Amino acid sequence: MSEAQLEIQMLHDRVMIRVTPEAGERRSSGGILIPATAQVAKRLTWGQVSGVGAHVRSVRVGDRVLFSADDQYEVEIKGQAYLVLRERDLHAVASEQPEHGTGLYL
Repeated sequence: MSEAQLEIQMLHDRVMIRVTPEAGERRSSGGILIPATAQVAKRLTWGQVSGVGAHVRSVRVGDRVLFSADDQYEVEIKGQAYLVLRERDLHAVASEQPEHGTGLYL
């Protein structure tokens, strides 16, 4: 028997995020190689929004967002890991057409 296909609708102010995979090793701005196993205190993570609830106002599906790894719940859908957060737990949104922002670009 085949498995039923069910659409997922996020509720209230919830946001579903697919985490952007880290490249493992990275270099600091000074050229120092930082191994993937190095622990960095309170490091924020980038991800891509895959779904939003009806009361979410600041982000849309497809936006890149910055969030803390401490404020999340993880769910696996068809072998892909997603995170579920409240909109208020997001720290920043990277958009192509900013109305106002920091002046910094990815």
